Amino acid sequence: MNAARIAGIILIVAGLAGFFTGGFSFTQDTTAAKIGPMELTVTEKKAVNIPQWLSLGAIVLGAIVLVMGSRKS
Repeated sequence: MNAARIAGIILIVAGLAGFFTGGFSFTQDTTAAKIGPMELTVTEKKAVNIPQWLSLGAIVLGAIVLVMGSRKS
C-alpha cells in the first residue's frame, strides 16, 4: 500500500466518524484565583461540533485520493 491509498482511507474513516458522531466534548480545568495557599479551580465542559458538509467533503476527498492512488500503481 502506498501513502496515497493510506491517506485516502484515513480521510474516509475520519469523515465517517465526524458524520456519525457530529462532534465531541471535553472538560477543561482552569485556575480562576490563587490567593496564598488557597486555589479556586473551575471545570468547564466544552463541545466542538463538526459540520456535516466538512465530513462529507472528507469522505469525497478520501475517495478521490484512494482512486487516484490506485491508478498510479
